[in-house]
Amino acid sequence: MNAQHRAPLDVRWIHGSTSSKHNTDPDLQVHEVDEATYILRQNKAVHYEAPFLYLLFGTERAVLIDTGATADPAHLPLRRTVDELIERRGPGLPLLVLHSHGHGDHTAGDGQFADRPDTELVPAGEALAWFGFHGEESRTLDLGGRVLECLATPGHHAASVTYHDPRTGFLLTGDTVYPGRLYIGDWPAFVRTVDRLVEFAATHEVTHVLGCHIEMTTEPGTDYPLGTTFQPDEPPLELSVADLHELQAACREIGDRPGRHPYKRFVVCKPD
Repeated sequence: MNAQHRAPLDVRWIHGSTSSKHNTDPDLQVHEVDEATYILRQNKAVHYEAPFLYLLFGTERAVLIDTGATADPAHLPLRRTVDELIERRGPGLPLLVLHSHGHGDHTAGDGQFADRPDTELVPAGEALAWFGFHGEESRTLDLGGRVLECLATPGHHAASVTYHDPRTGFLLTGDTVYPGRLYIGDWPAFVRTVDRLVEFAATHEVTHVLGCHIEMTTEPGTDYPLGTTFQPDEPPLELSVADLHELQAACREIGDRPGRHPYKRFVVCKPD
């Protein structure tokens, strides 16, 4: 049901600066995919992880997936940005804050929403119970006229969740799949997750596979070093269903061999 080649997102992401004193980019970049879909990226000059966040609107509520790597709103104006977008798109619309997983570079901004009116903040540590997951399964999330399918996808992190949005065809994979170093905590679970994502994409419309980081260069198989704050030659964020198949094949090829395994669009880091 999915096409292997889709139009790119057509956005030049902010990619850091040679030093913080030379940084002239916004702390948080906002890309409007359509009037109900926004992708946000934190500036690498503020935090080298530069995570991507996703804000999706339905008719009854909006959902923010992840809150970034920086707690201080002076350096990550996430609450203010989300408030402005909600005021513009749907004044008074309730907000749900969820996560792709529980690592600190995806949850640091949670405190900005702790006292926000009409907001439900689900701590990453409580996500599995909140969704009602009892294993590697899926649940739906109705935003009002927009129903996401949410899949428990452990491997990188025990509480990793992947979100599929039928409106855009986006498969939001967090740190499970993205153009970068795929750090794996549980190898058997990760392999099962990749198999499930490939199976899911075979029966659902997937236009882009969107993770939460860019760590690769435009040179196939070559990544930027950990901690890099300036990435002038980074590739696009979006991956494809074909990349999921490549990752699946990589998992089979790697087998029981631990270590660092570079591929064209990602580097698989398998634990001992």
